Amino acid sequence: MGYQAQTNKKMEEKNNPLLCDPVEGICGIPGTTTNTKVTTQNTEKPIKVIYFTDPICSSCWGIEPQLRKLKLEYGNSIEIEYRMGGLLPDWSYNSGGISKPSDVAHHWDEVSVYYDMPIDGNIWLEDPLHSSYPPSIAFKAAQMQDNEKAILFLREIREMVFLQKKNITKWEHLATAAKQVGLNVEQLKTGFEGKAKTLFEDDLKLAKQFGVRGFPTLFFTDNSNNTEIVYGSRPYAFYETAVLKLNSSAIKNEYSKNWETLFAKYNSLTAKEFSELSGTPRNESEKLLNDRSGKGTLEKLTTKNGTIWKRKNTSR
Repeated sequence: MGYQAQTNKKMEEKNNPLLCDPVEGICGIPGTTTNTKVTTQNTEKPIKVIYFTDPICSSCWGIEPQLRKLKLEYGNSIEIEYRMGGLLPDWSYNSGGISKPSDVAHHWDEVSVYYDMPIDGNIWLEDPLHSSYPPSIAFKAAQMQDNEKAILFLREIREMVFLQKKNITKWEHLATAAKQVGLNVEQLKTGFEGKAKTLFEDDLKLAKQFGVRGFPTLFFTDNSNNTEIVYGSRPYAFYETAVLKLNSSAIKNEYSKNWETLFAKYNSLTAKEFSELSGTPRNESEKLLNDRSGKGTLEKLTTKNGTIWKRKNTSR
């Protein structure tokens, strides 16, 4: 391949939001820039975090360990508002470059290794998604019912798409996920076919207003509208620093780091997540979790690119 062809290929790939940059830790939207002037409504907690994400954003899956730890340590100081960004409208958005789902499969396998979070890219070969809009709209419908259950729902559909190779644009999978986390499935369907579409459009407008250029993007804002932005997948210290810059008196919660307590809080954990939350070295985390699954207290799902462990025979 000649130099110009290579350059063109790189530019085309850069314009594809599903080809996330693992070094920057971002799944990007072409032609947008971040606007640092942010105005938010006041909250009861000292800091509001507006988190722009997408159900099929691999970089967002990559920050689950950091985000879960942030909630455990600074949950008393921060309130996180989830907003959908619209990563993949359809497959006609890009006139050149990566133009079909199968081109994404290998990329997902690569970022899985980079983030040390299990992702099986074969979904793009076996049952590819035509868009990320349906699961995004379903999330907005879930938020209409119950915000906490909506966050569990988002986690559930992410596990479906990244590990179980399930096409989460299909209603059957969205309904299963909703049932799993205790949402009213009929109510979800009514919202999904109605008001949730408008709420999703509102999220897209807000992302544009904020100048969001990729996911994950987190805006940390205090009640005086001072803002810190964490753009892309970053080590935990970046998220903690954003909190402390805005509220130096924020108290770090001490929490129990044993496996029973962590699995009581979070229904499922990867080895990377368990390592981040428990402070256990990464290689020891995998050994401990395998030991628990061997004793029948945890069950595990192994993919070609990693494993996730769940509490056994328990409800949420």
